[in-house]
This record gives sequence, C-alpha cells and structure tokens, in this order.
Amino acid sequence: MHLECYARTDPGPVREHNEDAFLVDQDIGVFVIADGMGGHAAGEVASRMAVETVRELLEDEGDPEETRLVRDIEPQDPAVVLRERLRYAMNQASVRIRRESEARPETRGMGTTVVVLVVEGEQAHFAHVGDSRAYLYRDGRLVRLTRDHTVVQQEIDAGRLTAELARLVPHKHILTQSVGFHGPVEPDTTTRVILPGDVFILCSDGLTDPLDDDQIRKVVEGTKFDVLADALVEAALQAGGEDNVTVVTVAASA
Repeated sequence: MHLECYARTDPGPVREHNEDAFLVDQDIGVFVIADGMGGHAAGEVASRMAVETVRELLEDEGDPEETRLVRDIEPQDPAVVLRERLRYAMNQASVRIRRESEARPETRGMGTTVVVLVVEGEQAHFAHVGDSRAYLYRDGRLVRLTRDHTVVQQEIDAGRLTAELARLVPHKHILTQSVGFHGPVEPDTTTRVILPGDVFILCSDGLTDPLDDDQIRKVVEGTKFDVLADALVEAALQAGGEDNVTVVTVAASA
C-alpha cells in the first residue's frame, strides 16, 4: 500500500508555547500526535518525550521482555503482537515522563495525550490515550476511530450527557488517562484493514474543540489531500480555536 502524508501544527492565537508534538515517518509507517499538559512549558517536554519514546521502541527490532507472553498465543496474530508493542511503548513513555518530572521540580504534574497510527501492509493499527483523536474518511463518510478518555465521555457513555451538550460543559478537558501524569496506562488499541482511497486523520483537541465531526467532514470532502492538513488547521483557527492545533493526514493508494 502506497502512503502519502502531510502534517501541520500551529500554536494558535493565545498560547505562548506549542505543547503539541508530532511524528511523520513514512519509511516505517509510524505517525504520532501528542498533546502535552503542565505548567512552565512542561507540556512541551512531556509530548516530545512521548513521541521520541514511541518512535524508538517501534523502530527497535528487539522484542521487549514485557511483550513476549503475547508471542506465546497460538495461533500467533501479528496484529495482536504489534498492538501489545504499542501498549508497551506508551507505558514506557509514561515511566520516562514520570522520572523526568520527579527529577525536575519545574515539570511536576506534566503528562500528555498520545495517538498513534502504524501502517503495515494493508493493515492500520491504532493506539491512543487521552483525547487526541484518529479519524477515517472513506467513501464520503468520516468515522471517529477513537473514544476520548475524559470524564465527559464517561458521562456520555452512561447516558447522562449528550454529545452536543458535552461540547459546552466547562470540565470537558478533564482526562481519565494520560501518559506520564496518570502512571500506568491502558491504551485503547484496534486494527483495521486499509482500502485504497482511505484517508486517516490524527489530531489534537485544538481541532476538535472548535469543529465538530460534521464540520471536519465538510473540510475533508471539499479539500485536495495535499493541502488538507493546512486546511483543517486553518478551519479550526477561523472557527475561534485558541489552543495549539496539530493535524497529521495519511492517504492510502494501491
């Protein structure tokens, strides 16, 4: 499967620092966005460390001890093994961020969201912690592939809050999981078959705060792919977005 990919990040009109970090590595088929949090620019440290750790561990051809039990599963499923490596990578990132936070008092309390896409052959593997998201645009439909790890999403799942009202509540950004701050994490992971023409979108909440899914879909369907990442970021800023906003777009063709 041939991949074409682009990325754009913008600090937004209010923030002094850009606490988002991203990775686009077409050679190994790994794409990551991390949205950091923490005072005194500590969010920048956490997001950068998470991206670097995920890249390092996915590039490494070694098999970490913590993932070897998965290889004992019969019949062995390579997708299961890869998703376990993603879980391991995120937890290693969490350990490293917490150690850094303990060593540097000015970074205490830092953490980050992480969303990862790994493409292998005709499969797309996803893992995420926090409220950065992954979407799939296929045949004119935009499908959200991730579920936010937030208190508000728990309320939606329990039927106590609608998705529309959830966009208005003041505590919508309280995370139930983050890499670093919350210690050990349980990332949601999934694998999907890729079809020619698929477009995958990774984004920080700087995109999804000002734009709902339908607004994102309209931008996607009306924009050439090579400028889609730019167009989504600009749409978020024009809609009043004040946060850092980062978008990675990946298109698949035969």
